[in-house]
Amino acid sequence: MVHTALCTYACMMGYTLFADGVQDPQLHELARQVGYVGGLPVVEDPGILSPEGFLDELMCVRFLNAYLGDTSARIAVDISQMVGIRFGETIKAYVSRDGDAKKLTAIPLAIAGWIRYLFAVDDAGRPFELSPDPMIPELRSRLKGVEYGKPDSLTDQLRPILSNENIFGMNLYEAGIGEKIEEMVRSQLAGPGAVRETLKHYL
Repeated sequence: MVHTALCTYACMMGYTLFADGVQDPQLHELARQVGYVGGLPVVEDPGILSPEGFLDELMCVRFLNAYLGDTSARIAVDISQMVGIRFGETIKAYVSRDGDAKKLTAIPLAIAGWIRYLFAVDDAGRPFELSPDPMIPELRSRLKGVEYGKPDSLTDQLRPILSNENIFGMNLYEAGIGEKIEEMVRSQLAGPGAVRETLKHYL
């Protein structure tokens, strides 16, 4: 889940190696909140391996190991197929437990980062190449009319994406977080530096 949350942001913030991106202050905090604050409270303990201990090892050892050589762009390959698996089940768990997922912040922020990534413009305002993903043409067509640097151009274009049960396994508006994600994406479209400022604001 943490890999999927960070890779798109790392691409937008210019980090080639995932290990470098996770050491960025805002990305490290996003990783911490996605894992410990968002994920752990609804993870079932298998009784064989402590979920918290496993997450500790990932955060303190594996993610920081540059010798693994994994790149942010490689992790972002086919990411539209991953967001539902990585985030959808956690969101469902909150809905099942609480009636909605409104208390979540980091996971909606991760989804917002994925959508912002689809504009193929980094946080300095420069174009970059998206990783291969079979849904890119369809997703980008849904974003028609939304312009980088003009956050108010985002109106209701995200609704077909965030309500798509084939992507998330549920309608995120019904989970209570669709509008929150829209606002997070809108904030990240403001111009150069807006991605980092949005992370700072929400984290």
